[in-house]
Order: sequence, then structure tokens, then C-alpha cells
Amino acid sequence: MRYFAVPPLAFCVLAALAQDASQPQFTARELFYAAADPAPAAKPAAPKPTPAAPKNNVAVQRPPAAPPVQSAAAAPPSTPATPATPRPISPAPQTGTPDNSMVVKAAMVTTAPKPENGTPLGLKYTILRKSGDDMVEVPPDTVFHAGDRVQLSVQTNGPGYLYIVNRGTSGTWRPMFPSPEVADGDNHVDGWNAKVLPAGARMVLDNQTGTEDLFIVFSRTPEDSLENMIYSLRGGGGMAKPAADKAMDKPAKKLSMTASVEIPDSAVGMLRNTYTRDLIIEKVDDKTPEDKSPSKKENAVYVVNPSGSSDSRVVAEIKLEHR
Repeated sequence: MRYFAVPPLAFCVLAALAQDASQPQFTARELFYAAADPAPAAKPAAPKPTPAAPKNNVAVQRPPAAPPVQSAAAAPPSTPATPATPRPISPAPQTGTPDNSMVVKAAMVTTAPKPENGTPLGLKYTILRKSGDDMVEVPPDTVFHAGDRVQLSVQTNGPGYLYIVNRGTSGTWRPMFPSPEVADGDNHVDGWNAKVLPAGARMVLDNQTGTEDLFIVFSRTPEDSLENMIYSLRGGGGMAKPAADKAMDKPAKKLSMTASVEIPDSAVGMLRNTYTRDLIIEKVDDKTPEDKSPSKKENAVYVVNPSGSSDSRVVAEIKLEHR
């Protein structure tokens, strides 16, 4: 019989999943809107009343009351507590290593508990395609064709810094937001206000088939790697970094954007590999039950970082298939 050693990290992952499963679980969309309605603080327990002293002021020693005795036939059935909804997980694959130990990979999760401190950070994106005179929501896995006119709508659930870069069939990443046409290039967003991009225009798909890639980064704090590539001070030089300790102050206005910015694929890959592991994602379409929709039927994707930390980030990658 062969024995395999499971690394301590695997036990930590499994223990964390078991602990989270004991807490109420929420989908990405529920956590997204939870940021607008934080849970009220728990009320302090009322003090227990002090029993009155006997009138003759003589302390009376009473034995503890015995618990009432009920027969098995008379005892009312107890109501079992409703168990918390477990976090749905996919089977954890195992891979062998040269020393015959087994590595348990982290399972992909679709729900998470609310954070004990702070609020979840999230974004919602929707693909819009021109139909007649209107721009209508379409599923994100829609196959597009030459001549289609497309826009992207992005909404965040709180203040932060938003970045959207686009890579066409040429293979070069370029910024779509911030944009000189929107707020003079300022990428600070207040939250809950959807931004439709490109601003005042539409992406028109040509006859060259392939995949249009969109990569979104939303962060509570500026993302230095992207800031330094996109922005420059008027007359050249670097960007004045906002003071991190002035949370209530808006950062200094970005004075200008670097012309013809090209963002290397390695920078996007670094963000993708670093920040996707903490996210939960939910796709909503016309088949989603109405009781789970905040207001109406929609075709949208919710991406949420449920940690509640002050330096949370959310990244989302969108692929528009063009045939």
C-alpha cells in the first residue's frame, strides 16, 4: 500500500472552505449590491433585571429550581435550525509531484460570505449592441459580425479607480478609459453611475475576424503600473501621485494623457495572474429568476472581491468573438 503526504497548505485550503461554508453565502450580484446597504450594527443586549429583596430584609437561601419534567410523548418536537447554504465548489483536482506528495489545488467558488469588516468591491459590465435605433444588452458570449456597433457599460459599487484597456486584432493593448473625452481624463469614479464606452461613439467591427479583448481593472487605490504608463504631467515627466493618507480628498487632477499609449501584454498578464484568484463571478441573463434581479431582467456579469480590504482590486477580462 502506498501512502501520499498532503502538504499543510492543502489542509489550510480545505479548512478555510469548511469554515466559510458554515456562514451565510452570497452570490457575486448579492455582494455587489450589499455595498449599498451595509448590515446594521448589532444592538447591545438589555441588562437582566435584578430580583427585588424580601420585604423583611432577611436573606432567604433558596435551592435552585429543578427543570420541569416532560414525558417523551408530551415533549414538543424541536424545530431543526436551517443549515447555512454550503459554498458550491467544483471537485478539487490533485496532481502528483516528484516526491510522490499530492497537491490539492484551490477549488473554484461561486459564493462567499460577507466580509466581517469593510464592504465587498465589485463591478458590473454589460455589452451593448446597436439594434435599430437603440443600444440593447446582449449576452457576453454573443458572436458578433462585421458591421456590428458595440459599446461597453461598466458600473462600480463604490468609489475607486477604473482602467479599461482594449486589444484589437493587431495585438496591441491601448487604454479605452481613462479617456480625454470623459472628465478630462480623470479615472476616479464615485460608484453606482454606469459609464458607457467609448464615450460618444461605438466600436464598429470590420471585416477582419478574430477576438477583441477588453481588460478591466477596478481598485480602491491607484494602480501604479497603469498610472505611470497612461498619464504624464503637462510638459513631460511623471505623474504626481495622490497622497494615500488623505482618504477624503480627491487626488490631484490628471493633467494630460500620454499620446499613443501602448501597454505591454506582460503588464496585463501580471494583473490577471495576481488578482483573479480572490474573485467570484456571476453571469446574469434572461433566464435568471426574477426574484434574484435587483430591478429588471438583464444581461450582465458581476465580478466581486469579497474580502472587504482597503486595497481590494477587481479585474475582468472580456472577449468579443468576431466572425
